[in-house]
Order: sequence, then C-alpha cells, then structure tokens
Amino acid sequence: MVEHYQHTQIGYLLIIALAIVPLFSAYRMTVYGFNWIDFSAIVLIGVFLVLFATLTVVIEEDVLRIRFGPGVLRKNFSLKDVESCHVVKNPWYYGWGIHLTPHGWLYNVSGSYAVEIKMRMGKKYRIGTDVPNDLETAIQQSLEKTAK
Repeated sequence: MVEHYQHTQIGYLLIIALAIVPLFSAYRMTVYGFNWIDFSAIVLIGVFLVLFATLTVVIEEDVLRIRFGPGVLRKNFSLKDVESCHVVKNPWYYGWGIHLTPHGWLYNVSGSYAVEIKMRMGKKYRIGTDVPNDLETAIQQSLEKTAK
C-alpha cells in the first residue's frame, strides 16, 4: 500500500509531566532504599509513557490509521465511511489520551487542536494533532480520491 500522509506528534508536555513521578520515586529509592510502591510507580509510569507519548496518523489508500506509541493502542477508519472532517479546538479540560467527550471519542497526546471526523452513521471522532490544517487537507484529499 502506498502511504499518502504520515505524521507523528510527540507529547512533550505529557512526557515532562509524567517523568516527575518516576524521578521522585527513583530519588526516594536512592535515599531510603528499595520499596515496592516507588518501584511500581516507576514501572507503571514508564509503561504509560511508552504507550501514550506519541500519536501517529497515517492515511493509506482508503484507510485512516491512528496509533499511540508502538501501536498497541490503535484505531482504523475506512475513508468510505467518513462523511466529513474539519479542524476543531478542544477545551483544555478534554485532556490527553483516549476518552469519550460530548463530541465523540478523542485521541490526543498534546495540545488543544484536533480534526473531527464525522462518520456516515453519525458517530464523531476527534484526532489530536499539532498540524491540524495539514491533517484536514490530507483527509479531504483522500475522501475526494475515495469518492471517485
């Protein structure tokens, strides 16, 4: 399959915010010795960072693919099922990660901008991105090609 668009957004603020806990836990273990609570915090936050620190969006022929980190958490959208898309700005409290909002499911690692895609069946999804206009254009172009 030929790729038409690919972009990976790195959640720098998320990485910085979450790195504080393992650093503090490592410091505590250095000063006070090993304990399971600090060790567990380091492991859990480390796993979370690997899974959620990046969001990659790929558009191939007739599929829009999104994946967090190495791809354990992913979602595919058939472009044949997409009715429309447009750039949106999420309120700050929508946050990061994968969760349901009043506007449908949100997939985000950083920032407040996203591209909202509306499916033909009525469902909506928001895909966070640091280049919203580029993603919107790529989806629109792919929708036009798919419609032909």
